Amino acid sequence: MNKLAPTFVVLVIGLIMAIAVGDMPPFGALNSPASSYLSPYYIKEAYDVAGVHNIVTAVLAYWRGYDTFGEVTVIFTAGIAVMALLGRE
Repeated sequence: MNKLAPTFVVLVIGLIMAIAVGDMPPFGALNSPASSYLSPYYIKEAYDVAGVHNIVTAVLAYWRGYDTFGEVTVIFTAGIAVMALLGRE
């Protein structure tokens, strides 16, 4: 029984994910919530809220600031680790 439990858990989670993916809108659908509500808001408010003209910069720096900071921290830490492993020659 102990050997079947992990397999059962993986199958149940896989089934749940397959059902969830089946309920998602098609890729690029113009009537999806992201296209209907989020995109127009970001396009309209990018300059007024974030103060920058580039919409991508506004989204990355203002609305996703913590996520972007986390990614930069991981890349910086990996770079420092590589430098420490290689050493100075």
